[in-house]
Amino acid sequence: MLNVLQIPPSELFALLAAIGFAAGLNLYATIAVLGLLARFGHLPLPPGLLLLAGWPVIAASLTLFVIEFFADKIPAFDLLWNALHTFIRVPVAGLLAYQATAQLSPAHQLLATLLGAFVALIAHSGKTAARAAVTPSPEPFSNISLSVGEDVLAISLTWLATRHPYLAGTLATSFIVIIVLLTRLVVRAMRALFRGAEHELTA
Repeated sequence: MLNVLQIPPSELFALLAAIGFAAGLNLYATIAVLGLLARFGHLPLPPGLLLLAGWPVIAASLTLFVIEFFADKIPAFDLLWNALHTFIRVPVAGLLAYQATAQLSPAHQLLATLLGAFVALIAHSGKTAARAAVTPSPEPFSNISLSVGEDVLAISLTWLATRHPYLAGTLATSFIVIIVLLTRLVVRAMRALFRGAEHELTA
């Protein structure tokens, strides 16, 4: 069992990185898993996060997860849903990190908050970009499969973070690197495309 109150800062930051990434994919599933694990004695939460183990928070997060489960699988509507959740997933991930690190120095607490928000932003951005890429597809199965994969990854990564923080943190970091590299490749491809179009117009 992972005692969040006693783990070293490096392990705690790995834990927060994994949870931040999971929250960027599916915030409600992440909160529900943390709350349920704490509720049934599998995860001691720091004082700032004890609220997650309450049944009202668990019930609300599970309800919102069910709503998102269906809303996130409707082509086109999922883009609007994810755009609106930019203002929910990122700040709440930062808040979770802030509340989880109240025992650290103010500087480390601020760093943890920024880490949680930044990782969630990367994960959320990668998710939104992937959705934008598959939404034009006429069949709904690619969209549904991608959404289910994101849900499974968010839940699995949250659970893994509470058991093996370093492994979960390493996986989250790997996903971040992949997203950043893919984003750079897409940006370069778009620039090359625009340059080619510009040359054709001027020729």
